[in-house]
Amino acid sequence: MNRDEKASTIEEIAAQIEAAEAIFAVDYRGISVPQAAELRGKLREADASFRIVKNRLTKIAAEKVGEERLAELLRGPTALTFVRGDTAMAAKAISSFNKEHEVLTYRGGFMGEIVLDEDRFKSIAKLPSRDVLNGQFAGIVASPLTGLVRGLGSMIQGLALQLGQIAEKGLVSGDAPAEPEAPKEEAEAAESASDESGTDDDASAAGGDAGGTAPEDASATAGGGGSPAATGPAADEPEEETSKEEEEE
Repeated sequence: MNRDEKASTIEEIAAQIEAAEAIFAVDYRGISVPQAAELRGKLREADASFRIVKNRLTKIAAEKVGEERLAELLRGPTALTFVRGDTAMAAKAISSFNKEHEVLTYRGGFMGEIVLDEDRFKSIAKLPSRDVLNGQFAGIVASPLTGLVRGLGSMIQGLALQLGQIAEKGLVSGDAPAEPEAPKEEAEAAESASDESGTDDDASAAGGDAGGTAPEDASATAGGGGSPAATGPAADEPEEETSKEEEEE
């Protein structure tokens, strides 16, 4: 590898270090070319790459981008996994591959500011993929919203039913509610009571007329069967003339 090739390799590794969200370092001794190709294919699904590097050139690239933690992992035959996408999915791909072939030895890594030892790496490998986690998170967030929407829907539906009932009673438009019709039996009873009341009034009127004519008949009888004038002052005049004659005598 000449100087230009080395400089180009350093630039490529430096760019991969800067773009990676996580980096895993493994000892690749014992891995075959077909196995390496298989692992690269699995990592590609997680938007990650598997690269066998030269430690000296990789240290230079790490120093160039200010990633000093990587130099501690570069000892012996080293392969780096640069993860740009799903970190959990990439860790799961390496773990499942190594369970099947047992050719890789995990050395260490980091994810952002977090240093990943072997236990943390295994814990990350057990996590669901990013898509699954996003779906679960979306379900958790949407659950109370769904309940709220359902509750509001029920409230609106109940309010609409109540307004409909009020409108039927005429309270919304301002019209008074129609009075219920009296049952047929009550109407007949009221009509009978009205007829009886009219009969009593006729009887009272007849009694009043009889009482008014009675005194006239009595006066006529007291006068000896004559006219009412017989009982007036004219009947008393003869008595006055008789008394005058007696005084003259």
